[in-house]
Amino acid sequence: MLVDCAIIGGGPAGMNAALVLGRAGRTVVLFDDNTPRNAVTRASHGFITRDGITPDEFRLAACRDIGRYPSVAYRRERVVSVNRTTCFGLQTERGEWYAARTLLLATGLREKLPAVPGIRNYYGISLFSCPYCDGWERRGEPLVVISEYPQALQLARTVRHWSRDLVVCTNGRNSLTDSDRQALGSRGIGVYEQPIHSLVGEGGRLRSIRLEDGTELRRTGGFVATSWYQAAPFGEAMGCRLNPQGGLATDSFGRTSAAGVYAAGDICALSPSQLIMAAADGARAAIGINSDLIQADW
Repeated sequence: MLVDCAIIGGGPAGMNAALVLGRAGRTVVLFDDNTPRNAVTRASHGFITRDGITPDEFRLAACRDIGRYPSVAYRRERVVSVNRTTCFGLQTERGEWYAARTLLLATGLREKLPAVPGIRNYYGISLFSCPYCDGWERRGEPLVVISEYPQALQLARTVRHWSRDLVVCTNGRNSLTDSDRQALGSRGIGVYEQPIHSLVGEGGRLRSIRLEDGTELRRTGGFVATSWYQAAPFGEAMGCRLNPQGGLATDSFGRTSAAGVYAAGDICALSPSQLIMAAADGARAAIGINSDLIQADW
C-alpha cells in the first residue's frame, strides 16, 4: 500500500505531525523505535496542559490522540533503510517494506556527555542539560555547571538566573578564556579547571563533586553541557542540505533541499528543544506536506 506520508520518529514532532495529517485525512505510517533521547527524564516541563508529564505518559497520550484517526498507522519498529525511486521505500528491522509519497524525518538527536566517571548515574535525576526544563526544581540550590566546551560561560550565565550558589567545572579542559574567568569570578561563581575524579551521591542524587587534587565541592545538582549528533543517517542518505548549525536545513514548513523529504524537531537545529517547540515544528511540517500533496494532486 502506498501511503501519503511515512514519518520516522515517535517523539513530539513526529506524533504531532501524524495528528495534523490524520485530521487532514492523509494516510500515514509512523515508525517509533521507542528510544527517545529524554528517556532518562522523570518529568517534562514547559508544555501547557502537560507540565510535569513523564515521557511515557506523553507517549501514551499521543498514541491515544492519533489512534482516533483511522488513516494513521502506528508501528513500534525501527526503520533500517530508506531508498527512493518513484516513491520512498522504507525497510524495517523485521524485513517489512513500506511505500510513501512523502517522507518526514523526526528522528531527533543523541547526546555525548562529558567524560566524567559515573555521570550517567546522575543524569536526568540531579544533573540536567536544559535550565528551562529543570531549573525551577533546582532553584536556590548549590549547583554546578559541568562543561568541557567554550559555551561554559553562556550556560553558567543562564543557570545563575535560577541559583546564585554556582560553580563551574571544566573537567581539566582549557575551555575558558581569561575574560570568561574574570566574568565568572566577578559574580561570585567559582571556577574549577581540575579534572573531576568522581561524583558522590546515592540513587542519582548528587551530594558532592570530588576533583583529582582532592578538592570536594558540595553540590546537590546542576547542568551539563553536552554535544549533539543526528540519531539516524536518513537525512544525509537522502541528500538533504545541512544548515550552519549542522542540522537539516528546512524552510518554515519543514521542506528540506531533497524533494518530498521534510524534517521536524531537534534534527533541524542540532540542539534539543522543549516538547512544545518540537510539537509545533511537527505541526508546521505536516501543513507543508499536506499543502504540497494538495498542489501535486490539483
